[in-house]
Amino acid sequence: MKNFLFVSILLLALSIQAQHTISGTFSPADDYTWLIAYHLKPDTQVYVADTAIKDGKFEMKIPDNSPTGTYRLVYAVPQEEFNFEILFTGKEDLELTFNNSNGLAFTRSKENILFSTYFKEIQDAERQLISYYSNGATDKNEFEKITSNYLAIQHSFMEMSTNLVVQDFIRANRPYIPPKYETLNQYVQNRKEHYFEVLDVTNPVLQASSFLTDKLGNYVFTALPLEQLTAEETEKAMQENLKTVVEKLEGVSDRYQFNILYSVWSQANSSNFHNLADIIYNRYLTTKARTPENQNLVAEIELQNRLRLGGVAPDIKWKDGADLQTLSKLEGYENYVLVFWSSTCGHCLRELPALHKRLKENTRVKVVAIGLEDEDSIWKVEATKLEAFEHAIALGKWDSEYAALYGIESTPTYFILDKDKRIIAKPENDKEVVEFLEMK
Repeated sequence: MKNFLFVSILLLALSIQAQHTISGTFSPADDYTWLIAYHLKPDTQVYVADTAIKDGKFEMKIPDNSPTGTYRLVYAVPQEEFNFEILFTGKEDLELTFNNSNGLAFTRSKENILFSTYFKEIQDAERQLISYYSNGATDKNEFEKITSNYLAIQHSFMEMSTNLVVQDFIRANRPYIPPKYETLNQYVQNRKEHYFEVLDVTNPVLQASSFLTDKLGNYVFTALPLEQLTAEETEKAMQENLKTVVEKLEGVSDRYQFNILYSVWSQANSSNFHNLADIIYNRYLTTKARTPENQNLVAEIELQNRLRLGGVAPDIKWKDGADLQTLSKLEGYENYVLVFWSSTCGHCLRELPALHKRLKENTRVKVVAIGLEDEDSIWKVEATKLEAFEHAIALGKWDSEYAALYGIESTPTYFILDKDKRIIAKPENDKEVVEFLEMK
């Protein structure tokens, strides 16, 4: 009986020890109410736990069978924007603080404190070297002092992280440090040539974090020549960098490659590097989208490309009496306004008459109003009141051909085109339409 009791107590103690917590504070306290933890894998994330944030404080118990690795803590929506990553090993409790001004800091966790301290110190050392070059310094003794300190930081953190998960990141992040004095041009060239020397893209620990995504993206967008480049030359250099990244990714799963390349596409698209974005989409994303989720992302990219500013608006056809009219063949106007509306939409019935009043005498602008309708009886009545507009109808409403073609999710939705039918603006309402046209 005593032995049984001893074993029970021992098992209970081990169970208690195995379950660890993540706790801390968020501020301002009123801005945060909940927290969700996901375990990151190379190509997905898995829900682990959640908790409430009360008066800015939280404590989250992590199940004792949770694997070691990188975890994403989500504190608001959209989740892709409002989150941060931590290392969790199941061997220690974590305490952290997070606030709007200073971001994330750890008050307890050997792994995470080492991680954050390392990256701060190694980035400071890099800035010292960059400052040396930026200031035009030539003192080789100063150069040696800077690079020696740079190297010492890397070595010391490698030693401190022995047998810890964080060492995978410290090792993979080892920067190129000149072994002897070299010019800025030599440094930039050597840094690029040595970039992938210690970066193992097949390492599952690195794959299951944003670290590797950021490293590969940084290479594409920042490993550029020092000389002044035109916009076209810059994109060509980035395209060459992209080829290198794709080569390095050979052998990893298509799903993981898709995730990396989608991240690079997103940055290229948001930075208006459209040629680079198109290459990523056409050559890689369309061929590597194996899952329904990734195929949906490809469809979203196709829609964005179709409606990109500067692109020719997809064609629309409508009946004008017995004649068939098309958007592409309309002529004689400096601008065209497409408005997707519905005769049962209250906002539309307020905005379209106001827009009609402002533009009906404007001979430089033609408005094409596309009604998204379930049936045409009410539409005919309302469209007749807007006689200066061209009118098309798309039966099926949200499921109609033109709603899909233009990605319409709400009415009214506006597009302004130039004389060549290229999309030049996407105003939010009728007032913004008029303001844009008056500014031209």
